[in-house]
Formats: sequence, C-alpha cells, structure tokens
Amino acid sequence: MNMQVTAGVKPPPPPSRIEDMNLPIVMMRDILIKTMFRKSLDLVSELATALCLPRTVTQELVDTAREQRLVEATGTVSATSGSEMGYQLTDMGKARALDALQQSEYYGAMPVPLSTYAEQVQRQSIRNIQITRSELTGAMGHLVLPDSLLDHLGPAVSAGRSILMYGPPGNGKSSISNGIRDAMGDRIYVPMALEYAGQVITVYDPIVHSKAEAEVDDPNSLRRHRTFDARYVRCERPTVITGGELTLDMLDLVYNPTARTYQASLQLKATGGIFIVDDLGRQVEPPQNLVNRWIVPLEESKDILALQSGEKFEVPFDTLAIFSTNFHPNKIFDQAALRRIFYKIKIDGPSQKDYLKIFAMVARKKQLPLNEASLVHLIKNKYPTINNTYANYQPVFLIDQMISICRFEGIPYQMTPELIDRAWANMFVKDEEIVN
Repeated sequence: MNMQVTAGVKPPPPPSRIEDMNLPIVMMRDILIKTMFRKSLDLVSELATALCLPRTVTQELVDTAREQRLVEATGTVSATSGSEMGYQLTDMGKARALDALQQSEYYGAMPVPLSTYAEQVQRQSIRNIQITRSELTGAMGHLVLPDSLLDHLGPAVSAGRSILMYGPPGNGKSSISNGIRDAMGDRIYVPMALEYAGQVITVYDPIVHSKAEAEVDDPNSLRRHRTFDARYVRCERPTVITGGELTLDMLDLVYNPTARTYQASLQLKATGGIFIVDDLGRQVEPPQNLVNRWIVPLEESKDILALQSGEKFEVPFDTLAIFSTNFHPNKIFDQAALRRIFYKIKIDGPSQKDYLKIFAMVARKKQLPLNEASLVHLIKNKYPTINNTYANYQPVFLIDQMISICRFEGIPYQMTPELIDRAWANMFVKDEEIVN
C-alpha cells in the first residue's frame, strides 16, 4: 500500500545523489565512518538505514571514503536480501573516526541543512491550516463552551498566530489549548537533526513528537526508494506545553559539551505546531520579560538562536503560540507587548445553564446519579455564598468529593444535600484568624 500523505502537506523529497544533500562532504564522510565505527556496520544496506539515506547516496559516500583510503572492501557478504559487498574501516579510517568523534560524538541519521528545512517548514506551515467551526467544535466536544467563544477562537486558530487567553482560574484555558491541538489532525515532517555552520542540532524528540506511522518503502519502485526523505519523521503536529517551570534559557539551544552537539530549543521543537505557555505570571521570570523574548518571532516569523561561539543565526518560527494566564493582561504586560499578541480572548466562567450542563455531563461520565433536590440546594443555598460565581472545574471537584465520601462510607454512589455540603466544605479555605 502506498503511504497516504495528507493533502496540503508536501513531503520532503529524498536526495538522489550527494550533491542534493547540500552538506559539507567532509562532514558527511565523517558521519559515515563514525557510524561504521560505533555501530560496527559493514553493509551499504545497513549503513543506508542507519544514516537514513537512499542506498545510492550511501554508496557514493562509501566510494568517497574508499578513494581516501578510509574504507576498504572485504568481499561479497551474504545478506538476507541477497549478496552485498562488505566494507570495513582501514587503520587510517579508524584513526580518522576516533579523531572525528573527539570533535563531535554525533553519528547516525545524516542532518538536514537548515536552509533545506526552512523550505519544508513553508510547505507544512501551520498558517496553511484552515479549521472550520465544525472541526473545532468536534475537537472541543468534551467541553461546554458558549458559541461566542468559538466565534473568537476559530479565526485565531486558523490564522496560526499568537493567542492570549485570560480569565479567572479553573475555567478550562488549559483544556481549550489542548482542544486546539486536537483539532489539527494532519501530519508534518520533523527532521531528526539539523546542520548549521558544520554544527549538529538534534530536533526530533519522542517526548514532544508523536510518530504518526512507521516508514515504508514505495512498492512501485524497483529500487524501493523512500516516499519521503528518511531523515525526517512523519509526526502529528507537535505540542510543547510549559508552565511555571519556564525560564528564558529554555528558549535557547542546549549545548551538550560531552557529545559536542546541540539540542533544539523548545520553540524550535514546536515548529509546525503549538507552543502553550500555561499559567503565565507564575514563572520566576516576569511575564513581560518572557513576552519580550518572543517579540521578534511573533512579528517576523523567525527566531534568533546562538551557538557556543556566540554566532547568531535565524531559524524559522512557524508556531501557534498560546499564552494562558489567570491575571488581567494589563497587570502583567505593557501595551507594546499586548500589541504583538494578535488575539486576546477572555475565558469567563460558565453561565448557570452551562454549569448545570457540565455538572450533568460529568455526573453521567462518573456514574453518579443526579438528584434534583441536591442540585436545587447547591444552586439556591451554596452558590449565593460566593456571589453565584461559577467555574468549570467545580462540577468535577464536587462530584469527585461525593464519590470519595460514598466510597469511604461504604454506600452506593449518590447525591444528597448533606453530601453536597460535605463536598463544598473542601472546595474553599475560609479566611480565618490563625491562633497560635
């Protein structure tokens, strides 16, 4: 079966010869011999898999290394797919491999030049996505949201620009962010590693990137080329979620002094997907400083990163940035920062009608029978004590509390005014004087 490629996302074509790689020949040769040395590989087919390259390109690299007397043929080797020529490192090749490993421990998948990756980013840009109301509603099906919220949220998501969601805590800002992620159902191609100025930057991260499917060969080709450049991994659009732990240095490249390679910054890993900054205002860094760091990326769709040498360079910034805060924006940002965030959406608590819908939906899911007298008691006697301020988290909290009480008392799941009172007592802490 041919690999299905989502319409609108053109895959990166596999290289057919060394010239297509756009990488320094010395770098490619060194990665080849380091891979042979570290993985003890002697067949071109095995090396092609390890390097994530077509056999033709791998054979060219092997031939180049042979011409330089770094690799020698050992004769025909019987492999599962037939007979192949075997190769091994010469003494000179082993010495060069050790020297190359001193400079960088990186081996395996051949990196993608940053300039080549930038072209792929354009092909799969998040701004190419057009999400309809029905698609967004479907992804938010587990939430009870007013139509007016979707009126604002839909265009913001389709624009693929920055969004600030603000409002009182416990009203689903995080859940809405996750729903936006779920609405993006297509696939993109994430490079395992990038190359810039001879340096390797690893990008693919199994924690961030969900592999969509195993790579397959094209059955219509006698040479069985990959249907896309195997240096990429076909993934769901990534989502990076950070909270109070976010610091400015997490937005920079991470240098590994032992391996002498770099790891991509969080926002570079989120390219083509979503970067969610949850609980903005709870970080050690002032929120103004964090947003200032994003000014250039948000305005110019590019980010500036730096190598250990201090050299700065541009990388694509193609990310839907979602900031979520419980603070009023005017209290944590100046107007210049707010202008650079394209959409500001207030997430209020639900109306009484929507609150009851949420309560019924959660109770049904958790198999807690509804009781009309108990609900009347909750609405008429409890909520007036907090000025009828409803929040989306409250039904889940109250129902979980009642279920826990029923389990402790050894009684069937049930809802009574007394259980409502006991659950309510755990939802708030009273402002009482502490007596020593």
